[in-house]
Amino acid sequence: MNTPTLASASTSTTSAPHTTKAARARLVAAAAVGNALEFYDFTVYAFFALVIGKLFFPVNDPLGQLLLAVASFGVGFFTRPIGGLLIGMYADRAGRKKAMLLTLGLMALGTAMIAVAPTYAQAGIAAPVILVIARLIQGFSAGGEVGASTTLLLEQAPANRRGFYASWQFASQGLSALAGALTGVALTASLTTAQLEGWGWRVPFIIGTAIVPVGWWLRRTMEEAPRESVATAHTASKAPKIPLVTVLREHGRAVLNGLGLTIGGTSAHFIIVFYLSIYGVKTLGLPNWTAMLSGCVSGAILFIVAPVGGYLSDRIGRNKLAQTTRILLMLAIYPAFVLLNKSPTTGTLLAVVTALSIVHSLNVGPTGAMLGELFPRQVRATGAAIVYSLGVAIFGGFAQFFVTLLIDVTKNVMAPAWYVIGCGTLSVIAVACMRERSRETLD
Repeated sequence: MNTPTLASASTSTTSAPHTTKAARARLVAAAAVGNALEFYDFTVYAFFALVIGKLFFPVNDPLGQLLLAVASFGVGFFTRPIGGLLIGMYADRAGRKKAMLLTLGLMALGTAMIAVAPTYAQAGIAAPVILVIARLIQGFSAGGEVGASTTLLLEQAPANRRGFYASWQFASQGLSALAGALTGVALTASLTTAQLEGWGWRVPFIIGTAIVPVGWWLRRTMEEAPRESVATAHTASKAPKIPLVTVLREHGRAVLNGLGLTIGGTSAHFIIVFYLSIYGVKTLGLPNWTAMLSGCVSGAILFIVAPVGGYLSDRIGRNKLAQTTRILLMLAIYPAFVLLNKSPTTGTLLAVVTALSIVHSLNVGPTGAMLGELFPRQVRATGAAIVYSLGVAIFGGFAQFFVTLLIDVTKNVMAPAWYVIGCGTLSVIAVACMRERSRETLD
């Protein structure tokens, strides 16, 4: 069956080179592998935050150790907007493929640094410094990753399947979260506490580093966007010298809408997929293995359901799906935390994680396409990278730190729910101001 391709210069450009199922699957894998590595690393870091806090931050107070550990988790988000800006502009000027190779290499470097980092007992103050530098490198890389790889998927997808193609970026986050959680479960079940603190916590980061060559090969051998074969010169002549200036000067409304959309999604993502596992242990007093299991459940659901959300957005419209599921999530999050605190059991935690993850996954399914569709091709990677990295940096990376601190200061265990509701309100407003573009031709 012939499918329409996206054209920006004219409808007479060449047909997309990725016509077979195998070629399309390879394209998706190449685009998603960097994002997957990022969230695999984030997942195992979050699940081993207690161990990392103990080994790298010699603070007597366990809460202080946890706060410093999740702060070092979030510090990488400081460089995320910088990476989004610089790598996004590089992707718009030099091509998506070159930018994606750069982000994967930087992500591998940061992961390897964590894998071999000495502890505080071994290197003193140098230990947390190395850890923070590694997180800064990873944050810089991740800032440009989503802009470059998501726009590549968007531009190579058939016109009526853009939402489905772009949704695999977020599905890959679920798969990597599942892989990270399973790794954590396996290590926790098979190793003693002494072994985990001695060397076991390094194993997930070594595994993450080891899969990089496969991702590098996939990206190195993939093809650039279809129109490059006939319109490279035309594109280069139209590309602005400084894409950031064009984005801010001509697409300010798109930036604000994209930020609002990202804020709602990322706040919910980091609370549901990552923080609930820590909440279950630190606030509800559940065993560590329960936290790992909740991570497996949320990761598996995101992997399966996010593409469903992307598919539905191609059929019923992205704005309608995003708005409906966002409101449902805001209505469900507070009762979910009430239930958790009234019945702090493993069954309750898993039921809450399952229900919230399904709604959240449907919500993020169309997000990748919505962000890319806000901007024209000449500045698409820059625009998408800026809004996504800024939103994630402020409201996602430090979500765990914010709510952990809020719970301690206010003594209100419902703080995570209010955080998600507040951020979700901004997202509802943003989507209401966005034009529906799921059935429009991508320029």
